[in-house]
Amino acid sequence: MDPVVIASLTVLVLLVLIIIGLHVGVALGLMSFVGLWLVTSNFGIALKLLGNTPFRAVMDYVFGVVPMFVLMGMLANLSGASQELYDSANVLFRRLRGGLGIATVIANAIFAAITGVSIASAAVFSKIAIPQMDRLGYNRTFSLGTVAGSSVLGMLIPPSVLLIVYGILTEEAIGKLFVAGILPGILLSFALSLGIYIMVLIKPSLGGKRPTKEDFADGETDLLRALFRPWAFVVLIIVTLGGIWVGFFTPTEAGAIGAFGAFILVIVKGKLNPRALWNVLQETGYSTASIFLLLITAQMYSRMLTLSGLPAVVSDWASQLPVPPIVVILMFMFIFVVLGAFLDSTSILLVCIPLMQPVVELFHYDLIWFGIISVVTIEMGLLTPPFGMVVYAMKSAMGEEVTVEQIFYGSAPFLLIMVVTVALLIAFPQISTFLPSLM
Repeated sequence: MDPVVIASLTVLVLLVLIIIGLHVGVALGLMSFVGLWLVTSNFGIALKLLGNTPFRAVMDYVFGVVPMFVLMGMLANLSGASQELYDSANVLFRRLRGGLGIATVIANAIFAAITGVSIASAAVFSKIAIPQMDRLGYNRTFSLGTVAGSSVLGMLIPPSVLLIVYGILTEEAIGKLFVAGILPGILLSFALSLGIYIMVLIKPSLGGKRPTKEDFADGETDLLRALFRPWAFVVLIIVTLGGIWVGFFTPTEAGAIGAFGAFILVIVKGKLNPRALWNVLQETGYSTASIFLLLITAQMYSRMLTLSGLPAVVSDWASQLPVPPIVVILMFMFIFVVLGAFLDSTSILLVCIPLMQPVVELFHYDLIWFGIISVVTIEMGLLTPPFGMVVYAMKSAMGEEVTVEQIFYGSAPFLLIMVVTVALLIAFPQISTFLPSLM
């Protein structure tokens, strides 16, 4: 059988295996092994790939960025960052209709710069924001949509696990990808906030009543104190991301510094105890091991595809289409949205990027720009039925208080806002490429 046909079949089988629930790493490893065996007709070569790749795939120094930033996020969450950020943003926007919703977006944006995981943001702010919105009479469906919509900032605003995976797959500088996510992250935060303001302006009942002094934590309404309260977390973000931008340290070093800074904050906040620290280290180990398994098997998958010649065939096919190159990019975005209804974000990247990257390079598009628009588009999948992972994370956090259908319905307006944001990022690539160009 033709190697290209074999590789194409492995891609289809891979998607089916992931959809029916097989672990992504196992599915990638299995299809890589079987595909290479069939392409080369040599069981020994396939076995050698299985043996060599685990070491070679993650031996580079840059892979240290994964556990460091995961640990930083875990420690920051333990220190109470999310609650302090939310309380401060709440005070800042208290005079606006829908101010609590806007506060959720801003707090989520800053929290995203510490954790880098959308699902974590969704679970945390379901517990923090929804009860306060309920107390002020916000429409429950609107509140759920606000938390779900703003949670997607976790994978865009650096440090982002998804950007790390993309950088490793494409061999793009992770530091540049982090910096590239800043302006798009701010743009999406502004778009979500503006959307909330307009929705409440059109239908005031969505935004409940204006908060009084009694509605704030500890009765705190002083603007200056509200701005000062989360200063330590803001400094932590500025040091880690600013250090990468100006070249003081690499992303891996930034992650280590960020993790150490978060550890100090845990001590200062009085949240450190042996059990909590052990749980944080365990969760960091679990998350890192899971990500590394994906990266190892993704390398195997990418090598199998390269040997089969499928990426080259896809590139030749795309170059001969009688349409402008940007139409091909829009086709890729559509594929991301469709797959987002069935697969998680990391799986989509691992399956698609090895096939799409040669096409993007063929058309001379900036891979950093493509990475940013890919991440935003893929994140839309976290809100789309039937398997939007943010939606199920919120459902898990809130239990029987809400239904999955209610969260999906509330998320719909925020999906439209994300579509507009992606359109702007495609129309104006400089939003993504300007800051990296200054590095």
